[in-house]
Amino acid sequence: MRQDEHTLAFLLDSMDRAADHETVSIQDVLHEIGDRSITPLILVVALLLVSPLSGIPGVSTLAAVTIIILAVQAVSGKRSLWLPRFLLRREIAGQRLRSCVGYLRRPCAFIDGRCHPRLQFLTNGPMRFLTLLMVTIIPIGWPFMEIIPMMASIGAATVALLVFGLFTRDGLFVLLGYLCVAVTLGAGAWFFVAAT
Repeated sequence: MRQDEHTLAFLLDSMDRAADHETVSIQDVLHEIGDRSITPLILVVALLLVSPLSGIPGVSTLAAVTIIILAVQAVSGKRSLWLPRFLLRREIAGQRLRSCVGYLRRPCAFIDGRCHPRLQFLTNGPMRFLTLLMVTIIPIGWPFMEIIPMMASIGAATVALLVFGLFTRDGLFVLLGYLCVAVTLGAGAWFFVAAT
């Protein structure tokens, strides 16, 4: 992969090209980014869920299923990805996808500008496995959050930070992802104790 392919801008550009059609399927997006690695597609799905797209009923559940299937493959060490046909055929209006990409441009450019390889021990070996395992677990609760608008976006942002760190070999973003996990768990524990 060329270095510029390890940026959020590259992934957004890929989605933008796919959005040239009236409707866009996961297969179309996959065609643009390539199927050489699983982590870029996980990152694409997480980014889309951070956008206003997460407010559409059913999108959080679809994203959760997709990420779990992909993350399980990544944990098992597969290099090329596989998705069931019913997921590959899921479609979104091209104009809606383009709007989501536009929404993400500025924050993604900010992140790209502050990313470079560092703390790489957090992106390799056992830590990479542990992080991918965390990415598999986090989306499990998203289908139950459908009733709370945009709630899954918090989990998706956490997944995006973790996977972006692996994707770019920048351990700082992996650390930020784990910080989000810790804050979320701490807040959940506090609400549980307060309610009892």
